[in-house]
Amino acid sequence: MGLLIRLLISLWLFGRIFLGYMLHFGFARLLTGRWFPGRTSSAQGSVEKRGVRWLATRRARLDEKNAERLLTGMLRLRGVYIKMGQVLSIMGGFLPRVYTKKLELLQDAVPPRPFEEIEKALVQSFGRSAQECFAEITPVPIAAASLGQVHAARLDDGRKVAVKVLYPGIRDVIRVDMKVVRLALRVYQRFVPVQNLEAVHEALVKLLRRETDYIHEGECMSRMAGDFASEPDIVFPEVVSPLTTKDVLTMTFMDGIKITRFEELAEAGVDRKVVGKRLVQCFYKQLFVHRLFHADPHPGNFLVQPGDTPGEPRIVVLDFGAVSEAPSRLIDGLVSVLRGFFEQKDSLVLQGVHQIGFVAPEGDRELLEHTVKNYFSKLLRVENRSVGALMRAPVEELEALADPEVERQKLRTLMKSVRYPEDWFYVERAVILMFWLIGQIDPELDTLQVGFPYVMPLLAKATAASSSTSKAV
Repeated sequence: MGLLIRLLISLWLFGRIFLGYMLHFGFARLLTGRWFPGRTSSAQGSVEKRGVRWLATRRARLDEKNAERLLTGMLRLRGVYIKMGQVLSIMGGFLPRVYTKKLELLQDAVPPRPFEEIEKALVQSFGRSAQECFAEITPVPIAAASLGQVHAARLDDGRKVAVKVLYPGIRDVIRVDMKVVRLALRVYQRFVPVQNLEAVHEALVKLLRRETDYIHEGECMSRMAGDFASEPDIVFPEVVSPLTTKDVLTMTFMDGIKITRFEELAEAGVDRKVVGKRLVQCFYKQLFVHRLFHADPHPGNFLVQPGDTPGEPRIVVLDFGAVSEAPSRLIDGLVSVLRGFFEQKDSLVLQGVHQIGFVAPEGDRELLEHTVKNYFSKLLRVENRSVGALMRAPVEELEALADPEVERQKLRTLMKSVRYPEDWFYVERAVILMFWLIGQIDPELDTLQVGFPYVMPLLAKATAASSSTSKAV
């Protein structure tokens, strides 16, 4: 598919979806006098009630149709769009549920490329054919993703390796696709005026640049393996440097059971609750201790190897293209938020929100702080904060928890008061993906309690600093 044709198809796909909703909002304006009609009270006219009911039915059909259209378009366009669809299927809380259900199909439905394309990439990287690089290589991939695919191979010395190959021409595809994403974000920002939303685009560009540089990925793999060198139950592949370039990453082959294949884990004598707890500990240590974390913790990136006992499994970590560094400003802000949560002080939560960078310089700070305090008071009333409890909660309770309780005319002002922080995209993505994954492995696990020992030294340090400042004053 030519890049110009790809650009036109992308614009046509999102344009049809956008125009469909604009037409719907136009009908809403004509029938009710409002762009976004809500529920009607008994005092409102019967004509308006019928109009609202018709609009609700039409909106449901439109959401279903556009979700299917988006899924089909992403599968056709592949590349960045499959990756976007995978992220939206988990992080797209702002989308109608029908979209996330449809896009969940992209988690395991990435079709592989023909091996001829992979052979071409190997020749371009090494100047040799696949048969000359490896003693043997399996033409059928063991994994296919949005940007590349992985093949099992064997070296001349008999070692089994995994060969990750970037799809030829994918960088040009990314460049075109990100232009469309930038345009879509600009349109979206007209309806949701959060400040600095362009940071999402910049973060995606940086992320994709890292994910298409396999030398960088190999360095991240080695660095993270070094961070956990003293913990033998957290296992990493090793880079085979002579057969690694910017487009090809060759690493030792890692056996194991996919972390969400629970029947196989049980048959192998693995206690999945131990796996879930250890995975949370590993993530907290990455984020709060090492400040270098895996920003793409989905099920396909973890394997489990049985240990000597059910309580001693080993977790294999894979795919290091999205590994990110957490800046001190952001971690300090998270620590302030957690400290405020534990000490039940909304002033500390607000301090953390400021430190992370959520407050727009020219926004209504008083309105934003009032909203944060309101959210905080709701969270303190939640008794069971396990993943399972939140997943089992009725939709009405979750909506009430997420409701900012701001008058309609102030909602836009509130949005303008929020700034999307630099580097927040990677942390947000990692936390949501990890939350979703733990929800499958052990829904009853209290992740905050498990991760507390890794945050406690930072909390103690922040408390001591605060105390010494108060004494000085």
